[in-house]
Amino acid sequence: MSATHHHAVVQWIRSSYSDGSGGECVEFSRGSVPMSVPVRDSKDAAGAVLTFSPAGWSAFTSAVRRQTLSD
Repeated sequence: MSATHHHAVVQWIRSSYSDGSGGECVEFSRGSVPMSVPVRDSKDAAGAVLTFSPAGWSAFTSAVRRQTLSD
């Protein structure tokens, strides 16, 4: 994972785990950058973008799902 500023035109997808009341709002993009998954805070669209490798993104989302299911 690395922190970058990503200025390419991408289609952002809001996570289904995001808080609809304006709290935790995470967006990601698939296929916009080869071999990486950009992730950003939707409340700060012009801010930094974290870039995960596909394997890193898979591990991250799996951990989120496990945590959500155990709560």
